[in-house]
Order: sequence, then C-alpha cells, then structure tokens
Amino acid sequence: MRMRRKKNLEQKIAACGEYLIQPRCESLNFNETGENEQISLIELFGNDAPVILEVGAGKGKFAAELAYQHPEYNILAVEKDSSVCVDAVESIKEKGVKNARVMKLRAEYLARILPLQSISRIYLNFSCPFPKNTYASHRLTAPRFLEIYRQILKPDGEIHQKTDNMRLFEFSIESFSQSGYSLKNVSLDLHNSAFEGNIMTEYETKFVSMGLPIYRLEAYLPEKR
Repeated sequence: MRMRRKKNLEQKIAACGEYLIQPRCESLNFNETGENEQISLIELFGNDAPVILEVGAGKGKFAAELAYQHPEYNILAVEKDSSVCVDAVESIKEKGVKNARVMKLRAEYLARILPLQSISRIYLNFSCPFPKNTYASHRLTAPRFLEIYRQILKPDGEIHQKTDNMRLFEFSIESFSQSGYSLKNVSLDLHNSAFEGNIMTEYETKFVSMGLPIYRLEAYLPEKR
C-alpha cells in the first residue's frame, strides 16, 4: 500500500535538518550509471563510535529507543519513503538523542553509499514479507540483499531479524544458509523465551497484543570470525 503524502512535506523535510540524509542517488539510477556516493560515517556522526544500521526503520521508534539505551553506538535508520523518514526523525527528536540519523535510501543502494566493512550490526525488523513468490527477490533477506549486507558488515558483524511472518522466517533461514551465513539465537516465540534486552517496534507491539508469536534470529559470517 502506498503511503499517503504528508501535507507540506518539503517544509517538514527541511525542518529535519542534520538528522535526515538524502543521498544524490535517490534521483539517479545507479544500476545504469554505476556511480558510487560513499559518505563518511565519522563526519555524519561527529565521532568514530560503532555504527548500527536498521533497514526499513518505519516511524523510528526502535531506532530512537536503541540510540537512547546505547549512547556508545551510532544508529543509522534507513527508509525509502520521505514521509516515513520525517516520522522517524520526529521520533528521534522526541527521544532527545544525538547519536541517531535517518537516511532516505532504498536497500539496493546501501553498498554504494556506506563504506565497505563499516557496519557493526544490521537490524531487519518486521520487513515486508512480499508473500507472492514472484516478488521473493524484493524480500530484505533475499540473496541479493544478503550479498549487499556482506559488503558493508564488519568481519565480526551480525544481522538481527524479527518478524511475525512464519513463511518469511522460513525463507530467511534458507536464504541465510544458502548465502554462507550461520545462525544463532533462533527463536520461534521471542516473547515466551529467555531473551533479554528486546526493544519493541510499532508493529511488534501490535502483533504481541494480538497474541501472535514473534520469530527472531541472528546471522553472521563464520569465515570472517
């Protein structure tokens, strides 16, 4: 479903200031030009703290809370929709954190924008499941995306995924395994497990209230450890 465009969107974007990054690639087709536009994460955050990436950050509740609980990290929340990016920036501002930024970007372009081996952890929280098999390549755990994550993750980096969709979870486990990732801390019912330190997302709060199980895993590349 297409997001409804916010009123006065341009003014709202301008009000986001340094919290919102809009790479030039959003107006280009990198698949045709082959251009890169790598940014400096040190310049972006003003320090060299480890960077955690959330792909598909939604309205930013998770990213803002993660930044609040872990000031020792820099949090980069990526979203492709301008209106949602504005919501994410507002969540970060309301939380009063300085170590979080929002980037308007499609996941396909991550390795064109972020330095190689620069990300300590990637979060994939309740990504769109794209239930039709013909759209499987659009899932954020499809092999083409796992190869992009491989390029930007540090050697000891990890990918943490949460979803309410069992079919997407099964697809993800197979995709990670076929792409050379190993798995740990796999849970078929996160909220009835012993896992500690979970930060709820907007969708997660809704699904848990409905009594739905939350699936979770952590993936890493063993050959780089």
